[in-house]
Amino acid sequence: MPRLALYALVVCVLAVAAAVVSFTQGSWLGIVWVLLAGVSSNMCWYYVRRARAERQAATPVTG
Repeated sequence: MPRLALYALVVCVLAVAAAVVSFTQGSWLGIVWVLLAGVSSNMCWYYVRRARAERQAATPVTG
């Protein structure tokens, strides 16, 4: 897993935990944490897919 994808995954997990804590305390600030979790999740998938595509482009195609 690429390093940037791993960082984005960590941010996503921490944002979800912060959203849970925020909502259990009755704060509407949890919505911001949920949005941050969504953005970081998309970043994680982007970096994973980009690394996979680069790996496939680097392998020679034999036919």
